[in-house]
Amino acid sequence: MTEAAGTRLVRLRVPAVSDRLRLIRSVVRDAAVISGCSDGCAEDIVIAVNEACMNVLEHGYRERQDGDLILDLAVSGGELVVEIVDFAPPVDPQVLRPRPIEELRPGGLGTHFMHECMDRVVFLTPPEGAGNRLRMVKRIA
Repeated sequence: MTEAAGTRLVRLRVPAVSDRLRLIRSVVRDAAVISGCSDGCAEDIVIAVNEACMNVLEHGYRERQDGDLILDLAVSGGELVVEIVDFAPPVDPQVLRPRPIEELRPGGLGTHFMHECMDRVVFLTPPEGAGNRLRMVKRIA
């Protein structure tokens, strides 16, 4: 995360395995509350980050146990900025469109929840050696 993105609250690098999602959710919740988010706002951010990380585990690393996730949280101009960097193969953001909520069936709603819970969701150019970089932004409320 660049300095232009704001004041960093936390940076966490963890193995991309499902048992680390609990740790990620806890860190995100605490950072959101510390930044001034209400409980509801913090919960929205936790849902979005959890969905994004699950997508990396399931679709990026495909349940491999040798990858990492880097999670950065920062405050900038009244917004909480979350960046998730992985080292999985790059994805085409055009393919990752949310499925309409009316099409109820198991799986595939993660991107829908991310877009519903956050104000902005965008893929950025990843740093050298990384596969993907996702930025999600939520107005602190």
